[in-house]
Amino acid sequence: MSPKTIIILTGPTASGKTDLAASLASHFQTDIISADSRQCFRELNIGVAKPDTGLLERIPHHFINSHSVEDTVNAAVFESMATRWCESILDQHEVVIVCGGTGLYIKAFLEGLDEIPAVEEAVRRDILAHYKEEGLGWLQEKLRQEDPQFYACGEIENPQRLMRALEVVQSTGRSIISYRHQQKKQLPYRILEFAMLVPRPLLYRRINERVEGMMDAGLLAEVQSLLRFRHLNALQTVGYTELFEYLDGMRSLNDSIARIQQNTRHYAKRQMTWFNKIENLQWIGEDHFETILRAYHSLKTYNRL
Repeated sequence: MSPKTIIILTGPTASGKTDLAASLASHFQTDIISADSRQCFRELNIGVAKPDTGLLERIPHHFINSHSVEDTVNAAVFESMATRWCESILDQHEVVIVCGGTGLYIKAFLEGLDEIPAVEEAVRRDILAHYKEEGLGWLQEKLRQEDPQFYACGEIENPQRLMRALEVVQSTGRSIISYRHQQKKQLPYRILEFAMLVPRPLLYRRINERVEGMMDAGLLAEVQSLLRFRHLNALQTVGYTELFEYLDGMRSLNDSIARIQQNTRHYAKRQMTWFNKIENLQWIGEDHFETILRAYHSLKTYNRL
């Protein structure tokens, strides 16, 4: 009998993770833990490419529709919940599938995070207001001044990461870097890590087509229904911010759609950069399902160092 196994399945947006995870979960008769920082919100659906209702009914998913956009959700929250779900699922099954494109969440789950103290809501609102008014350059300069440790090694082109780091340093007086585990946690399971490899031209075409499909499915109406939540961190998300700008009269609808496509492509590129830094990640191509099954059934022990 194979040891209890966690199969990590990641990759850029629109690479086909959802369908492959469903095939694997059906094969192993097990559950999926989503590692997506936005699909956990009940109010967000079309714009975050959430699995359809039929799939969610057929295969148990965790960390999808688990929170409200008004809840505080971060890597530490995910790490705690995913660890508990993993233990519960593996009490009953040989395998659990962890699938998603939020690299920080997967890293937190595998390696652990120290709990970061609560951030003052007034600080969060103030930072968000300044970012909206003054842009990414303001965020970068504030982090350079107030948290040079994060600035030196952080994702300085990612406004969500920058705002989070600035919230922490202004609320606690400590760099967010100081809360990272010095020693990785050790999960008592075999871990197989895979990422979907899709040629860039094909990936970008899929992204453009997916955005068009989202608009046809009613994304604009979904964004309109969320106007009252637009100040929340959960809504500072590609696919929503661009349409808020359209609703504000800042740009045409066609321009907003093009910006969603462009910003999604940029996001996919950042995801690829993140995943390329993961040492034990195996990139898989068209024969992905069989590749994963061969790795699972191999007699070799595959442990994450």
